[in-house]
Formats: sequence, structure tokens, C-alpha cells
Amino acid sequence: MLVALLVQHAAMFAFLALSLGACVAPESRPVGVGLKLRPAALGESISLQQRLDVEGQGRSAQLDVALEVDAARIDLVGLALGQRVLSLHYDGKTVQSWRHPMWPVQLRGEEVLANLQLTLWPVDAIRQALPVGWSIEQTDLRRTIRQDGLAIMVIDYSALPFWSGKVEVTNLEFDYRITIQSVPNEP
Repeated sequence: MLVALLVQHAAMFAFLALSLGACVAPESRPVGVGLKLRPAALGESISLQQRLDVEGQGRSAQLDVALEVDAARIDLVGLALGQRVLSLHYDGKTVQSWRHPMWPVQLRGEEVLANLQLTLWPVDAIRQALPVGWSIEQTDLRRTIRQDGLAIMVIDYSALPFWSGKVEVTNLEFDYRITIQSVPNEP
């Protein structure tokens, strides 16, 4: 029975790894936007529980995330089947991250941080930090991120502030979608 449970957990980790592994760029391309904004640039402190539903390549997976941000730090922990599969700490200078060994090497903490900030940080702070060739547009409850004029990511929000409701991140380049449902932690 224990062996069967371990095999099931390993299979789920492998599945999540493959699903989320689609979220990263192939080795032959420059990796991501490299965004590393200061935690204080968010302009608020937040403490959230999130459910991420990942869909891509005909597969789907779920990940539970605890996210805390204040002026000095960002802390994120991801759980699958109640077991930690990733963690990230960023103090505005250094990214410290850990990922479960079953997860792809390409799923780096820097990529998780950049995608988090593209999704939640104020568009003006993002725009000032983007590298040459990248742009971001925001109209009402939608953001579009472009690289060299080509739309690569669309982010739709259900409410303001952006982390207060449902967020749908569609990666047009790698053909996956992440739906994020956030619930604030009680003080």
C-alpha cells in the first residue's frame, strides 16, 4: 500500500512537472524577461492562499500556493498533494529557491518570480524594468505582454486589486493557461 502511494505521488509530481515545465522557454532561447522588481514596488503587503489550475498540451494539474509579500520580501511556497514542491524567497536582491527533484531544472525561481511580478505588480513599475524589446499594455482588467511586438502572454483579471479574485494567465508562446484563484489569509 505504501509503495502504491509513493508511486502515485511520484506520478503526480512528474505530471505537474511536465505541465508546468511547458511554462519555461526551451534552452535554445533566452530565458524569460528576467524581471526582479523590489518587493516594495507592489505598493502593498499581501498574504494569500492561491489555487493554480494549469492546463496545457491536453493535460491539467493543480497547485496550492501560499504567497506573502511586504516591503522587504516575497515568500512563496507551492504544494501538490499536500507536499511542498517549490519555495521561493526574494529580499529585493537575492532569489533563493528550492524545487522538488521531480520538477524540471528549467523551472527556475527567477522565472517564477518574473511571472508573479508580471501578474501582480503595477504596470508602470513593470514597464520601467522591462528589457529592450519587451512591452506591456494594460486596458481595464487585461494585460498583454509583448516581446519584439509579438503578444506572448495575456493576463485577465476578475477584480481590483488584481490579487483579490480570479486571474487567468494565457501564455500564447508555449500554449498553456494558468487560472489562479486567490483567497486572502485572515490576520
